[in-house]
Amino acid sequence: MEPPHEPIIPGLPDDLALRCLARVSHGFHGLLERVSKKWREVIRGTEYANFKAWEGWSGDWLFVLTEDSEDQWIAYDPEADRWHPIPKMPRTHPDWEHTGFSCVCVGDRFLVIGGAYELSDPGFPHQEPIITNEVYQFDPFRKKWTAVSSMQTPRSHFACRVISGKVYVAGGCNLQCPTGLTLAECYNPLSNRWEELPPMPNPQMDCIGLSYNRKFHVLSDQDLDQNSSEVFCPLTRLWNTVEDNWPFSWAMQVAVQVIENDRVYTIVDLGESLLKTRDTAKGEWYDMGEVPSVFLPDYSQPLEVFDYGFAGLGRELYVMGGKVLKREDSGAGRFEVVKLGLVRVCDPSKSPLEWCEKRPMCLTASGSILGCASLKESSAS
Repeated sequence: MEPPHEPIIPGLPDDLALRCLARVSHGFHGLLERVSKKWREVIRGTEYANFKAWEGWSGDWLFVLTEDSEDQWIAYDPEADRWHPIPKMPRTHPDWEHTGFSCVCVGDRFLVIGGAYELSDPGFPHQEPIITNEVYQFDPFRKKWTAVSSMQTPRSHFACRVISGKVYVAGGCNLQCPTGLTLAECYNPLSNRWEELPPMPNPQMDCIGLSYNRKFHVLSDQDLDQNSSEVFCPLTRLWNTVEDNWPFSWAMQVAVQVIENDRVYTIVDLGESLLKTRDTAKGEWYDMGEVPSVFLPDYSQPLEVFDYGFAGLGRELYVMGGKVLKREDSGAGRFEVVKLGLVRVCDPSKSPLEWCEKRPMCLTASGSILGCASLKESSAS
């Protein structure tokens, strides 16, 4: 005798019940799995993942890696206001520290690209890092990592950005070119292939990428007095060195583009953290306000945060984690480093800025942000 069929939701056909559960965002999945054994099987099942993928119901994700998370990325769901760990990314050198990588979201996938594996063992102080060209992809529907096509050139500390559904990388360094690379390439996720691009006019390392006016800007902090950037136009496939007013220096945290209003924002640290935006027409930067200082429960003085993460998701800007220096009560000039799991959010279209706190990151994740990227559900349904 076959056991009687157990409906997903009593009183509803299974196809309608599956559709109802598929609209629940990923931050609630842990709660759904605790409702019943049947729901746990559904949420973890192939049919559920395939249905969400078919409809494009990925939900919104904010991926973050912190220094305390032991190489495990965590994800934030703004609809559920919940953080949760995702499966650990496979690595060819799991016992080595992974640095200098780039991470982006393209389409409905999250990619971690390249970087260097470094052995942080004092017993091997002269061990050279291993520069990689590996690319790993996280599928938000199936919640699995897979290796995709590797870059043609291993690189670390390079510029990376998504333009029109393709991933552009340029510059960085490797053991053959420790002072900077001119090489650039482009990844098409639909064909899973990397295409070589014309080299940049000048080598760049320790650089960041920015999508601006549908062009790929490579900004370097090697020369603090330099306001130029290497700019690639995908339509003409040409590079140009452009003199421009980018506040990119040791004082700039990171640049981010908020897709909804096509504006670029950055935070500049000059004793205080200032949020700036760029006027697209004039190319000038304007102060929008300060990122608030932090007050610790047992400390009365305001503290400035450093090593935080900065990302845009939808119409909002997120400032996450970081550290503060707290002066110790005993001992002249001594400070304690306090790691934060704080998450603060503002809508930059509103003036004056109004910052609010979201749910802090997971207990196992705090301190310096090593990587962050956001994925916005593209489906309008």
